[in-house]
Amino acid sequence: MEVVSKRTDRRSFLNYLLGTGIGAAVVSFFYPVIKFLIPPRIAEAPTSSVVAAKVGEVAPNTGKVFRFGSKPGILINGPDGSLRAYSATCTHLDCIVQYRPDMQNIWCACHNGRYDLNGLNIAGPPPRPLEVYDVRTRSGEIVVSKKGG
Repeated sequence: MEVVSKRTDRRSFLNYLLGTGIGAAVVSFFYPVIKFLIPPRIAEAPTSSVVAAKVGEVAPNTGKVFRFGSKPGILINGPDGSLRAYSATCTHLDCIVQYRPDMQNIWCACHNGRYDLNGLNIAGPPPRPLEVYDVRTRSGEIVVSKKGG
């Protein structure tokens, strides 16, 4: 009887080692995969204003996409010469919008969404207007800032 008891204890100990070894191997394989698929959030320094262009760089009835922190913005010099700026991220699926001088509106190429020159969604699937930015000229530069900033 004593021999059977030692053999059972030894077998359960080996099963325990084998099980924890396999478990550790599985965890060591999937942990980096999960960390790759779900990256950590990196805190972004808040950006309240940027220089989008130099005065005269954006001709009338044209637009320019610029960097506003980690997101794109679009500066539009309308047909009448008025400067406007918006978030260049479509409110439908976050595609980058562009200014179309032939249609005189802002166009999203992903699903043919359109916004008027006030940033309001007028056609296609975008559910909301574009975020509007303030535009000022200062020392020969066009400065774009968040509303109220």
